[in-house]
Amino acid sequence: MSRFARATVALLLAAAGGSAADPAPPTDRLNKKIDNLTLTAADGTPAKLHDLKDPQAVVVVFLSFDCPVSNSYATTLAEMHRDFSGKGVTFLAVVPTDDPAAEVARKAADFKLPFPVYADPKLAAADALKATTTPEAFLLDHNFVLRYRGRIDNAFAARLKKNPRVTEHDLRAALDSLLAGKSVATPATKPVGCPITTRDVRAAADAKVTYHRDVVPILQKHCQACHRPGEVGPFSLTTYKQAVNWAADIAQYTHERKMPPWKPTAGPEYKNARSLTPQEIETLAAWERSGCPEGDPNDAPPPVKFPEGWQLGVPDLVLTPEEDFHVGAGGQDVFRCFVLPTGLTEDKYIVAYETRPGNAAVVHHTLNYFDTTGKARKLMEQEKARAKDPNAPDRGPGYSVAMGLGFIPGPGDIKPGVPPIGFFGGWAPGQLGTRLPEGTGFFLPKQAEVVLQVHYHRTGKPEADRPKLALYFAKKPVEKPWQTLAVGEAQGLLWSTTIPAGKPDHVIKRTGWLTADADLHSVMPHMHLIGRSIKVTITPPGGEPVALVDVKDWDYNWQETYWFKEPIRAKAGTRIDVEGVYDNSSKNPNNPFHPPQTISFGEQTTNEMIFGFIGATAVGRERVRLSRVPPGGKK
Repeated sequence: MSRFARATVALLLAAAGGSAADPAPPTDRLNKKIDNLTLTAADGTPAKLHDLKDPQAVVVVFLSFDCPVSNSYATTLAEMHRDFSGKGVTFLAVVPTDDPAAEVARKAADFKLPFPVYADPKLAAADALKATTTPEAFLLDHNFVLRYRGRIDNAFAARLKKNPRVTEHDLRAALDSLLAGKSVATPATKPVGCPITTRDVRAAADAKVTYHRDVVPILQKHCQACHRPGEVGPFSLTTYKQAVNWAADIAQYTHERKMPPWKPTAGPEYKNARSLTPQEIETLAAWERSGCPEGDPNDAPPPVKFPEGWQLGVPDLVLTPEEDFHVGAGGQDVFRCFVLPTGLTEDKYIVAYETRPGNAAVVHHTLNYFDTTGKARKLMEQEKARAKDPNAPDRGPGYSVAMGLGFIPGPGDIKPGVPPIGFFGGWAPGQLGTRLPEGTGFFLPKQAEVVLQVHYHRTGKPEADRPKLALYFAKKPVEKPWQTLAVGEAQGLLWSTTIPAGKPDHVIKRTGWLTADADLHSVMPHMHLIGRSIKVTITPPGGEPVALVDVKDWDYNWQETYWFKEPIRAKAGTRIDVEGVYDNSSKNPNNPFHPPQTISFGEQTTNEMIFGFIGATAVGRERVRLSRVPPGGKK
């Protein structure tokens, strides 16, 4: 079986959670002396493994800067180098790709790796150690005998799927044992990451499915907006080699409809749908099954020219933080709120908005709010006053929150005719701006401050971002102000609910009734970490329920607003239901508590919520509201 086939089989089994024939971890070369490898330094000069001077141990780790799992270990490896280099342990990294040595050195500097990093374009080192994966660690004793091989730790349950916390530090434990003169208790573990592949197929002219003719159009249409250099996708899909490296994942994730990230399984037609057709999914699968033939480059469509600048025209107002926000290389994701004064001296209606991350590779999504209470600014000032370390990994303007704005308006924040806070949409990768239907608009009070919440994720190296938010104001009277209707805990039951510890299928349902005829334009479901599924439905008076959105595989990291292709007319008395299922068991890898605890509803990420946010406009002059009781007053 080829190196690629072995790695692909292992990857698919890991992603599927294993099987009865789950293979044991590779044990090739264990307890054998490794030959005197010749590696290529950044300047192209050779370096030999056995030339190392009297090492107590040598750690050789295979890395790829195209693999997000590998990149996520940069901080961990730097910390291990700090802890063990003074004990006579030599660290070195090998990059088994065809990147030039100078490019490998540049990327290693970006990730601040403090030990030598060598190129291995011909896979000499990978073959000598029988390496299959990046990252994969090999621990050699002072005689260059291999004593441990496998993962660095158990941060990942499968490729791109993190465990809630790290509980097994395999490489560190092996080092401790070796330096203490003891045998390594577990000398082999299964690495989790990206396969080291040599596959480079050139297809015959009569190949049924080829990369250039059949696959590139699908990748351009559905994938490259995110999976290209500088964007949020953790790897690029703009070349044949990149597509080959990820072929097994492309086939698997599209078959399971996990990619492109589009969660609804039921609902009306959506304007912003990203789903693939069954034919496109089968084309990608057939290409992978047939060995990823390249085909004739002349069959490929022209490269996509992605738009630059503001897509909705010249904005009326552009808001941006006063300086960059710095995101550290490792750790939990960050939710950062930037408080942006508008300086408006009169009320406005927002008819369109567009967000442009300064560094899309680190921005997961954004949400737009306004605040008239001054509490957001106070939180920002408090955090600035507490900040002591100007070199902290996460630093810059704004304040960090677990969810939302970090506060709830109180009775003293209510002013006649002025909402204390408001929400007006957001941004997710691939969106090029949002324009509301003609004649509608979001109300923005004068002197309000916009609060731009940005969800940052880590890339394995320090990053910086300064987002921009462009606003477009109505040039004529807005006849139908945009309303965001919230079905959920806000309806007189705020934070009153608890979810029992250990229960895997706890159901919560909330209901509201429209007080007036309305046109419904969008829906955004919302839960926190232990949510399993969520559904929002409407039931017309005397009619049957109709799904606005049904997400059977809820993922806290993929939240977005679903825009209906055509507005949905809903009569007064229409019932709107949001129903969620929660998994508060120990089997839920997203559960923040181990062992499980009773979880109450609240603002923190480790609390829970249930909401269905619906974008609506009134049909007549009467403002649309949600009632907690149906027409007639009886539930």
